[in-house]
This record gives sequence, C-alpha cells and structure tokens, in this order.
Amino acid sequence: MPTELTAKQQLALESPASEILYGGAAGGGKSYLMRVLAIIYAMAIPGCQIYIFRRLSDDLKSNHLYGEGGLLVMLAGLINQGRVRVNEQQGNIRFDHGDQPESAIYLRHCQHEKDMYKYDGVEIHVLLIDELTHFLETIYRFLRARVRVSTNLDTRGLALPRILGGTNPGNIGHNWVRRCFVRSAKPLEIHKVSDEEGGMLRQFIPAFLEDNPHLDQAAYAAGLAGLGDPALVKAKLKGDWDIVSGGMLDDIWNIETQDKIVLEPFAIPNGWEVTRSFDWGSSKPFSVGWWAEANGEDVTLRDGTTRSFAPGSLIRIHEWYGCKKGQSNVGLKMLAAEIADGIKERESFFPFKVTDGPADSSIFSTENGMCIADDMADAGITWTKADKSPGSRVNGAELIRTHLKASLTYPMEEPGLFVFNHCRNFIDLMPIMPRDEKKTDDVDTESEDHVWDETRYRVSMPIHKGTTGRVAAQ
Repeated sequence: MPTELTAKQQLALESPASEILYGGAAGGGKSYLMRVLAIIYAMAIPGCQIYIFRRLSDDLKSNHLYGEGGLLVMLAGLINQGRVRVNEQQGNIRFDHGDQPESAIYLRHCQHEKDMYKYDGVEIHVLLIDELTHFLETIYRFLRARVRVSTNLDTRGLALPRILGGTNPGNIGHNWVRRCFVRSAKPLEIHKVSDEEGGMLRQFIPAFLEDNPHLDQAAYAAGLAGLGDPALVKAKLKGDWDIVSGGMLDDIWNIETQDKIVLEPFAIPNGWEVTRSFDWGSSKPFSVGWWAEANGEDVTLRDGTTRSFAPGSLIRIHEWYGCKKGQSNVGLKMLAAEIADGIKERESFFPFKVTDGPADSSIFSTENGMCIADDMADAGITWTKADKSPGSRVNGAELIRTHLKASLTYPMEEPGLFVFNHCRNFIDLMPIMPRDEKKTDDVDTESEDHVWDETRYRVSMPIHKGTTGRVAAQ
C-alpha cells in the first residue's frame, strides 16, 4: 500500500495538535493526506473509528473511494487478503484485527444543519473533513463535539483524538475557517483554544504546490494560469485567504482593486444625504449600515487633496454588526427595542442628520401581536420597506456589482460603491461572498449574507437622476 508522504504531510501526521487545518492552496495534497491518515489509524489502532466527511455524497465517493488514488486502489492488497471489507453503498470500510475490535473508516456527508443530527451520539476518534470551507460552522462544531476517546484504546503512539480539515479559501465557510485557524495564530504555531472553542490544541499547516513533489508542478501551475484572472491565480497558488475562487465579487474586489474600494475616512459634506439600512437578525446576526450619498460635490481628503464622486455614489461610513464575539453567523439575540436604542446612541455622535432607509420587509409583519418595526418605531427608529419582490435578489446583486465596478474607474461616470476602512465587517465579508451553486446570479443564502442583504436593500433604492437624494422604496 503506497503511503509516501511529503514533508508537510508528515508534519501533519506527527503533529501533537489535536485540531489541524491543512492546506490553503491548490496542489498541496490535502485529500491524499486524509486517506493515508485514515488508513494508518485504522491499521494501527484496533477499535479506532475514523470518519471522512464531505458536504455532498457524490463528491465524497468520487474523491475518496474511487479513482486511481482512491481507497479501493490503496487498499486493494488488504481487500484481496480478506483483512479489509468494503461496503461501497454504505461507505463503510472495516479492518480486521483478529481477536481485537474492528477498526473502521466511515465515508459520510453532511449538507445541511438538519443532517448533522444523524451523528448525534456517535463516538469519533479521528475526524477528517475534506473541503472544510464548504461546511457551516454550526455543523463543524457539532461534529467536533462528537470527537472523543472514552474507550481504552492503545493509540500506538498516534495522537488521539484527532481532527484534520483540508480546504482552499472560499465558499460558505470561508470566514469562520479563516477566523478560527488562519488568523488565530501564526502558521505552524500550536496553541490551546478555550473550552468554548473546543479546548483542543489547534494548528494551521499551510501547504502549497511547491510542497508536493508528486505533481508536475510546472504543468499544474500552467493549468491554474489558464484561469485568466491574475488575482485568482495568485489565490490558488499562494492560498490567499483575502480572495476567494468563484465568489460573487472576486472578479471585481480582489487584492489588486481593494485600495480603490476601501477609503480613508473624510468629512461628509453638508449637502450629502446620509441614510441607514438594516437586515434583521436574532439567532443570526443583524446588520446596520450608514451610507453617505454623493451629489457631485468635491470632498477634501486627509492629505489635503480633493476628490469627486459621481452623483449617486454610496459610501459606507459606519456600521453595526450584531454578531457574537468569536463566532461567525451567530446573533446576539437582542430585542428590537434594544437594537433601536443602540442605533440612536451611535447616531447621537454623528455630526449630520440620518434619514430613514430600507429594512428587511419581514420586520413589518405582525406575529402573535408583535411587530419588530413597530417596536423599533416606539423606540424612535423607523424604516422603509426594502424591495423583496420576485427577482429583487438577483437585481440587487447586479446593482452591487455594477456600483463596485464603477468604483474602479476614475474619473467616474456612473455611481460607485465604497467603504471607509474602519467598517471591518463589510470589508471582511463582502469580497468573499459565495455564489449559490444552483442560482449562480445570487449569493448562497446559507452563507453569512446579512451585510450583503443590507447593502442590497440600500443600492436598490431608486435614484432620482440629477438630484442629491433618493426615493425610498415602498
């Protein structure tokens, strides 16, 4: 059975860390490492329960069971000897240890949050998750909680329990994976996380094409160059977590264009209108954005120079993102009146007046005698209804793209979309917004899309050509 590992793969095998992210760039050998680890643990430790997850069942078997480097080929000799039994339909691979307990590799998928409860109660000793950024954080946390060793296993010197995720940047889980693994410590550094984060020893092992001598690196790199977009090629080769592949905005907002979209704050002219927009959330985050709309009047920048923006250009000058600290896509469960009070407090420090803007139309619904919009109005904050008519999501996405693209030209001819550099949630979330796999003209609604929706409501407000203001959507 071939198990030749690269130096980086060997590092992952021998690491004392119990929770590892491996990879980040194309060609680093992530999937092969998982199969080798699964086989090593299954052969070495009687009774060891190893789970390999991918989000979709078809991807799971095509990537790990079949093909030239799949488990069936890797285990062919042991299968012929009767030491390994494979149930392809169920995705179960069992290893015979004589009079000791069988070990097993289970190939499993978990596409939606409801699917994770199928694994409630199982005991996982080794958890291997392929394409980790394809998973929601809630699913990962649930599966991680199943990882434990309550039996008296002879580990044969191998680290247990063990979690290893492999992935490239992008997709619905990009933000939480980046926060938990990439930004939480220096590469290769092992650190113990809090009990709220699982209490494990965590490590990020970046792996690149040049770390994998088993590939024709020149040919592989040439194939990536065929993607065309230089920023995307760099992201694939270098594992840049500030860019995503196949995202809604990756062709517009990337490392080469970010400086044109993200601005140093400047004083807002008195003639500009400032409006707020809102996407409601309780168990999920809420998002409030404050937008200054240009009227063609020049502004003075911090360095003393002046700049003009096309009339109708929107600049995100402030934000409030109601997300639980240290977690992604988890709300604060604040009451509507509490959010309204927080908005009023923030606006009390603004040197300009804020006019009512669009909010998620669902807050205007009355359920069990309660209405979120009414509760906020009683506290002094009112809204107009955002456009949520059929087709509004796709139209809003196109408007965001159109505005951002206009921001890249100078002098500007059409309204652009900009953000002040202290609006970190907008800057972190917008460039990595994934497309829906089926409705590719829209973002994936299972992603952390609250800032996106709130922005979409604002750009969808009709422009009055030649004036300084907009007509609120009804």
